[in-house]
Order: sequence, then C-alpha cells, then structure tokens
Amino acid sequence: MSVQERKERERAARERLIVATARELAEQQGWDAVTTRRLAERIEYSQPVLYSHFRGKREIIGAVALEGAAELAAAVRAAASAADGPRERVAALARAYLDFAERNPALYDAMFQLDGGLAFADEDTPEPLKDAFAALLESLSEVAGDGVHPGLFTELFWAALHGVATLTRAGRLPPEYLEPRVELLVDRLAIT
Repeated sequence: MSVQERKERERAARERLIVATARELAEQQGWDAVTTRRLAERIEYSQPVLYSHFRGKREIIGAVALEGAAELAAAVRAAASAADGPRERVAALARAYLDFAERNPALYDAMFQLDGGLAFADEDTPEPLKDAFAALLESLSEVAGDGVHPGLFTELFWAALHGVATLTRAGRLPPEYLEPRVELLVDRLAIT
C-alpha cells in the first residue's frame, strides 16, 4: 500500500468517526449539543482537523443525512421484500418508515428537518437521497392507480408518512393509534 493510499484510508476513517460521533451525540443530547468544539474533543482531534473534513455543522448534518437515507432505503426495501402482495408491501413500507423515524429521531431530523445543505428533488440531489425515494417508489408505483403519476403519488404518500411521524413524535397524535393510522392510510390512499 502506498503512502497516499494509507493517508486516504486514514482520512476516510476520520470522516466516518466524525459523522458517527455527531450522530451519537445528536441522538443522546439533540443537535444543539453538536458543536465543532465538542466533536473535536470527543474524537480527540483538533478543530482544524475537523474543519479539514467539513466546513461546519451544516456539512456534518448533510453527511449524517446521507447516511440515514441509505439506512432508510435499506429498511424500506427489506420490509417490502418480506411482504406478499401490493397491500402488504405498502403497509410494510409504511411501518418500516415510521419505525425508522421513531427509533432514530436525530437522524430523521438531519434528513428532513435540518439544513444539511443537500438538494432535494433536483438534478443535484445526492444519490443516497434519490435511492431512498426510489425505495419508496418501487412499492408505491404499483398501487398509484390508473392515470396517476407514480412519482407524484409517492411524494404524497411520503408526505403523509412524514406528517404522521412528525406529529406523533411531537405529541400531537397519540402513539397508540399508529397502527390504525397505517391501515387507514394504506386502505384509503394506496389501495383503491
């Protein structure tokens, strides 16, 4: 291995450490607790080293969001692939999405609530974000209905899931009715 390859590998490892540490700190104490000073202390590198990887917190949030998008895509695909039939796939997708949002609140915030400097619904959208949307589209396109654009249908269904996740987490919707909400969403919106 060349010196350059070793340096690149060490740099990638430091970057993964920064992202993992930011994510861990955010899940424990919230995103307000994630500062470059605190991250530098936790990873035992100087702030200039941290800034050599990310220009600031916004870019760190973006890196965390991209990691989360890949995890969400995998969770949705795994749930949908384990289900038989369109209705069951859509219900499994919805449950997996809502479970992901509940289990990873800071990660979900990085993906959809905070400014990570990422472009959505644009030609500059990073691949992990496109893939997360594609994971939803794969199951939802088969139930969009005649004459309904599958992408638009997927956006609407995603917006409904995001609303349920966000309102439940904020205490605006009682969590004990999560399953009836999923059933109603699937029956009325996705299965016609």
